[in-house]
Amino acid sequence: MIRKRETKNRVCKSHLKKPFESLYLNQFATPEIRRSSVTLTEKTKMVQFSALFNGLAKNILVKNGKKSRSDVGREAADALAKEARKNDLMLSSSGTINGEQSDNFVSVFSKGGKKGVNQDCLVVWEEFGCQEDMIFCGIFDGHGPWGHLVAKRVRKLMPSSLLCNWQETLALNSLDLNSSTEPDKSLHQFDIWKQSYLKTCSAIDQDLEQHPGIDSFHSGTTALTIVRQDDLIVIANIGDSRAVLATTSDDGCLVPLQLTVDLKPNLPQETERIRQSKGRVFAMLDEPGVYRVWLPNGEAPGGPGLAISRAFGDYYIKGFGLISEPEITQRNITCRDRFVILATDGVWDVLSNREAVEVVSSTPEREESAKRLVQHAICAWKRKKPGMAVDDISAICLFFHNSTSSQSVNTIKLP
Repeated sequence: MIRKRETKNRVCKSHLKKPFESLYLNQFATPEIRRSSVTLTEKTKMVQFSALFNGLAKNILVKNGKKSRSDVGREAADALAKEARKNDLMLSSSGTINGEQSDNFVSVFSKGGKKGVNQDCLVVWEEFGCQEDMIFCGIFDGHGPWGHLVAKRVRKLMPSSLLCNWQETLALNSLDLNSSTEPDKSLHQFDIWKQSYLKTCSAIDQDLEQHPGIDSFHSGTTALTIVRQDDLIVIANIGDSRAVLATTSDDGCLVPLQLTVDLKPNLPQETERIRQSKGRVFAMLDEPGVYRVWLPNGEAPGGPGLAISRAFGDYYIKGFGLISEPEITQRNITCRDRFVILATDGVWDVLSNREAVEVVSSTPEREESAKRLVQHAICAWKRKKPGMAVDDISAICLFFHNSTSSQSVNTIKLP
């Protein structure tokens, strides 16, 4: 039996938040910029929004010449994140968020395993960047002695850095976006997110390498994130956490669709890259089927083999095929798509995609869906892997429509 939810239900209060324009006009803008902002229209909102962002950035640079343009952008994005936390629009622990201005509903739960400190962490930002049609979700699975700190650092940096890079990239591409046709516009939106993600992940990995308080040489983290912008979802994956969509088939069944690939060293394209970088890929005799990235022959061991082919941190093996570049994909949401599950490998090591979708869809209250999925995974660990320490297990369930669980999924058959 599932216990009564102990976490606080966080409901977004959009009437309390300060829109991006007013927040930064009040803090940084000259009277001329404040007066010009009233020309914003809904049709050209995104293009002029970026123009305003850049105008404010220039104004801040004038006021404080010591700050670089990138510093100004980060300052703006960090202030937005602070405002989101203040207004219960950002969640970084177990709980729920129900967006009043969107169709999103999110259930989040994390449970530490039996291996020590919980190295999983997660974040949800509703109305991402004060955009009512956007939400950001991220889940991170640390490993190594400092893995929990690496994961938390990436969680802290990722949303704000991505938002900053998205605004900059959007501004650079605003003319193309404004002149695109509708089919091209969706593709162009994805390209902007892709460029933003690549810049963000590169910057985060550099930050970790230079961070004086976190030793990332033998520690690292995976990162699985999703941005929903209206009906477009963009998925960026580093490591072996997984995103699975629950969608309705033609015959009315709720079926799983895996949105990401578990980036393991034995995938052909990953193995090729690793070997071209002089790294090695093989499984130990006492771990059949568990392929790891190893240092070249003759190199000092320096650290264990790594069972993923992409990660933040882990600099001892970064020069031998391990990379922090995400695999980035997209999907346009339709009325058939019900929810998406983001979960660490603690779930997928013991539950199939179909089982996970079945657990979430059969949960009477959506608020309990992530917790119930994690609990099912824990039970499966004890049943399928007796004697092995249960892994840290975390999940985010993002529902796309405002209907309740009983209205949206209980009437749909599972195959």
